[in-house]
Amino acid sequence: MEKLESLIETYYDFPKKGIAFKDILGIIRDPEVFRELIFKMSSNHVIKNSEAIISIEARGFIFGSAISFLACKPMIVARKPAKLPGDLIQENYNLEYGKSSLSIQKEALKRFKSFAIVDDLLATGGTINCVERLINKSGKKVSGSISVVELISLKGRNKLDFPVESIIKI
Repeated sequence: MEKLESLIETYYDFPKKGIAFKDILGIIRDPEVFRELIFKMSSNHVIKNSEAIISIEARGFIFGSAISFLACKPMIVARKPAKLPGDLIQENYNLEYGKSSLSIQKEALKRFKSFAIVDDLLATGGTINCVERLINKSGKKVSGSISVVELISLKGRNKLDFPVESIIKI
């Protein structure tokens, strides 16, 4: 896991001026590191204590699908507007650089009571908090969240009222 942090690139002023964007795609270009990371994340108590995984678009899908496969847990997706068919629940949230919303198919949640939220990065906590509101709106519970990277200076975990795990804190 020592090599993990060296694979994260920082792009300044992306997607807009004043943002230091942390790009984790270098991790998936290194199969040995990616494999070790997925083993570590899929064995975490947050994943083990949930019935299903909810992955957040788009990079969260990469990690969530691999974790889902290894942990033998179903994966549900939280997507941006106009990306999912069917009967949806939707919630708005603020980003560090704007606003957006996420949707989940209602049908996908029916069979399960507890969910682990998987994403690539925890910054302000906006997207993970949005998914929590979607789950709570459905009468279900979040067992916790797990992210590859947490930007600790943005204090996103302080907005979350469940176990929060991150592999790297920078």
